[in-house]
Amino acid sequence: MSEKNIRVAIVGLGFGAEFIPIYKKHPNAELVAVCQRNEEKLNEIADAFDIAKRYTSYEELLQDDEIDAVHINTPIPNHGQQSIQALKAGKHVACTVPMATTVDECRQIVELTEKTGLTYMMMETVVYAREFLYMKELYDNGELGKVQFLKASHQQDMDGWPNYWPGLPPMHYATHCVGPVLGLTRDEAEYVSCFGSGTIREELIKEYNSPYAVETTHIKFRNSDLSAQVYRSLFDVARQYRESFEVYGSKKSVEWPLIEGKPLVVHTAKKPEPEIPEEVESPDFAKLLPKEIQSFTTHGVYDEGDNQHLSFTQGAGHGGSHPHLVHAFVDGLVKGTSPYPNAKQSANITCVGILSHESAEKGGEIIKLPEFTFSK
Repeated sequence: MSEKNIRVAIVGLGFGAEFIPIYKKHPNAELVAVCQRNEEKLNEIADAFDIAKRYTSYEELLQDDEIDAVHINTPIPNHGQQSIQALKAGKHVACTVPMATTVDECRQIVELTEKTGLTYMMMETVVYAREFLYMKELYDNGELGKVQFLKASHQQDMDGWPNYWPGLPPMHYATHCVGPVLGLTRDEAEYVSCFGSGTIREELIKEYNSPYAVETTHIKFRNSDLSAQVYRSLFDVARQYRESFEVYGSKKSVEWPLIEGKPLVVHTAKKPEPEIPEEVESPDFAKLLPKEIQSFTTHGVYDEGDNQHLSFTQGAGHGGSHPHLVHAFVDGLVKGTSPYPNAKQSANITCVGILSHESAEKGGEIIKLPEFTFSK
């Protein structure tokens, strides 16, 4: 790995293809290979973007000494083991959410980063979305005052999604709402309590033996007076797609719009009552990026029209986060710094969801996060 040239391979070319042009244009990255099991799809995408190295075998890719880092965009059940394989092969890892599907896989990833000194980053979109970056700027500048409470949701209709999605317990894919509540103040979860609510269709329940239509978790922050509430639904709940995040401070509070595309609502303390709320269009934060990739905050980079990936048709392009994710990962490798969220932070965020579902199955029992997810 040269000081200015991180050689990256993208693994999984559904959602993963969205990142190809970003890596190709990043001034400190070189996209050297792509990997996809379907050879026809692999060649189609590699031809379109003029990528010479192509792998249908992940194991073969990991043996390539010309690859410094992998960006994993495969199905959720594969994330943990593929990250473990890559770290054992000496590769830095960026992985789409969630980090893994078991607490033990999260533990193995953390231990491998500590043993090898390699970098792991979970590519959580919400903590780089323009709306979150706007609230983070307010927080960092002291404009929110003392943060008193945080709340987030991720609601989505997953009917028709393939493979492992039907019947997935809501909290097993909770990073989009857990990430921002912990990410704003860079805190960690100490323990959780979660309740399930409602019942999904019988044919969905049997897939994971999970009946809940909605799961709602309270998170107690570690070494802090803060707590947060997050809630998730995937099936049999009438709701437009929503990844929301809200922060309540002593000076200002910011609430996510109820309808996609509407402005944020900023509440300012001590104004006359009718003047307290104000609708604010979140600014774009391309200014934080190298100029070569700034344009990618405002539009998709691969699919268009009928071929658009579901993350754009339902997820609104993840708030322009994709180039920020790439830059955080690459810049961290170039500078030898830890991108957010690193392995421990990713484990803390991911284990909140895994343990929340366990809590729901035990009637809301308080469950502590494991020690390996704590930074100090």
